[in-house]
Amino acid sequence: MKKAKIYCLCLEDNLLDNVKNLQYLPVGLGANNFSDGWLTDNSGENISNKNPYYGEYTFHYWLWKNHLDNIPDDEWIGFCAYRRFWQNKNEKLQEKFQFQESILKNIPEEWENYQVILGDKISIDGIKWMKVFKYGKKNLLLNPGAIFKKNRTIKFQFDMFHGNGVLDKAIDLLDDENRNDFKKFVNTETSYNQGNMFICKSKDIMKNYYETLFTWLKKCEDIFGFNLKGYGSIRIYAFLAERFLPYWFNKNTKVKEWPIIFYDLRNLND
Repeated sequence: MKKAKIYCLCLEDNLLDNVKNLQYLPVGLGANNFSDGWLTDNSGENISNKNPYYGEYTFHYWLWKNHLDNIPDDEWIGFCAYRRFWQNKNEKLQEKFQFQESILKNIPEEWENYQVILGDKISIDGIKWMKVFKYGKKNLLLNPGAIFKKNRTIKFQFDMFHGNGVLDKAIDLLDDENRNDFKKFVNTETSYNQGNMFICKSKDIMKNYYETLFTWLKKCEDIFGFNLKGYGSIRIYAFLAERFLPYWFNKNTKVKEWPIIFYDLRNLND
């Protein structure tokens, strides 16, 4: 059975050994000081200094610019984070489970006819209103009728959490091939594939995705900049990428959805 080449993205040096023991590829993100010998996003051509704003995508940029061509063509390339992992089976996880025995190590045979694996979708209607009041109170005051809105869309959720109208301004900067389709996607879809996570078996697909995504986000920088404050604004480029990811892959590739395990690796150090 073929093994998955999965990069696990971490913000803390003391988590990298845990990742290695899981047989994943540990990655240190951002300008943090990581011990020598670990793979990080701050060598070669990079945007590591933008990690507070781009999140996981500083490594995606590094991989695209520095290493993607060196990976064999027949390998599945995937990504997870120190608090989110791919499950090994496409079934509901038991309430009490063994973490290390439940995460993905090998490529399931049922993936053979697909090009990309995305995490299970989360429903916008499933968002707890306490989170809206905590993180989106300002935007809720601008649009108090939103609390009664039915069939809440991706755009509705983005406006509440990340700034009213921000997504519209960003979409206007997209290329002609994607602008109208992405606008329709965020205004009609009431769920999306979560976590900025994917597994792909084609480097060419990844290159096309990265070219489109990072060209767009660079244009967004000219509008939103980096003088950003608050939970919903600082990581604005990561949040934009998270919504764009399911749109682009579902439009351009054959996708299979797969369950994600939420488990904080720091628990292994307790």
